[in-house]
Order: sequence, then structure tokens, then C-alpha cells
Amino acid sequence: MRDKVLIKEKMQKLIEMITEFCDAYLNDEYKQLCEKLIKKMSRKKNVPFLSGRMEIWAAAIIHTIGIINFLFDKSFKPYISAGDISNYFGTSKSTVSQKSRVIRDMFKLGYWDKEFSTADVKKSDPFPEYKIFF
Repeated sequence: MRDKVLIKEKMQKLIEMITEFCDAYLNDEYKQLCEKLIKKMSRKKNVPFLSGRMEIWAAAIIHTIGIINFLFDKSFKPYISAGDISNYFGTSKSTVSQKSRVIRDMFKLGYWDKEFSTADVKKSDPFPEYKIFF
């Protein structure tokens, strides 16, 4: 029972951290997708964010949603660099990237993901019947 309380506390903390970031630099759609990913992570048998710094997990979750939605491509809106995310949370860019990879592998996330892509990215999917992994 204690684990469920701890999971809920950490989940709420992550949501708060990501909400602040998204309100300042991104948009509601990114906020909702990040929150959806946090909730999905919290249902895993071994909840990944129970260990490690919350700042790293918050940055990695934003990075994960960002990478599959071309957030780091200046031709897309919104745009922000991976370094900006790491700087905001006071984390190492390489550590955030590694955690992001763990999350993407855990849920088999790739470009044009049906569950975690923004509406604009879904519209631009060149192969709507396929899922592209990277």
C-alpha cells in the first residue's frame, strides 16, 4: 500500500514540474501528452521514476514527447532545444537523453506514434498505416 502512495506522490510532483515547464515554454498539448506518459509509466510493474532525481525524470519525459514530435527541429512549432530542457531542470543533457531512450524503449515509442504524437504531427504522417521506430 505504501508503494501506491509513494507512486502517487512522485507522479504528482512530476506533473507539477512538467506543467510549470510546459506553461512557460510549450503548450497544453505537450502538457497533456507528458501527463499521459507519466500515468502510463506509473502503471508499470517496476515504476521507473521511483528511483533517481525527479528533475531528470521530468526532463526525460519532456524530451521523450519532444523527440517523437520533432520539438528539437526549428521548422516545427513549438521549438526548444534539448539543452534548454536540461538547463531548466539543472540536469545533464546526456543523462536526460539516456533516460529518454529508456522510456522510448519501454513503450516502443517512435515517430508518428498514434498515442503520443501531437495533432499536427499525426496529420503529417507520411505512412499512417506503419509505425516508425528509431
